[in-house]
Amino acid sequence: MNKSHNYIKVPIILISATLCIAGIRWMISSEPWILDQVANEERLEMSFVELFLIEGNLTLGEYLKQIYRFLGFYVFGTGLTFMLFTTNEFFQIHKFRTRLLYILGFLLISNLILAYYWIPSSHFIYLMWGAICLFIVSCYCHFKES
Repeated sequence: MNKSHNYIKVPIILISATLCIAGIRWMISSEPWILDQVANEERLEMSFVELFLIEGNLTLGEYLKQIYRFLGFYVFGTGLTFMLFTTNEFFQIHKFRTRLLYILGFLLISNLILAYYWIPSSHFIYLMWGAICLFIVSCYCHFKES
């Protein structure tokens, strides 16, 4: 494994670890919708207190918890998958690295676009920009090596 592979691999590991941590947070939080409360309430155009007081929304909290658990599981799973594919054996295969970077880039950029569209005041947008900066470092080092 040469030194340039580390400059490709380490940013992907950092992105993957962040995804795993975010996924775990959504899975274990008692009220995961509160993790991005400001953006969620802005999108709903009401507070969660108001939302839960509406007649018929008695079980909404449990439903939201279930949805966020699934989201957390898939975010964690995505991060873990990317992490598992950062082994030296995989990173020595140029075509594999290229495909991994294309997939990761697509996910990061599409999620950023969706976040700006649906939840523009979310603090997660800053995390996404940080991940994209790390991704650019990986891409630069990968294509420089080619």
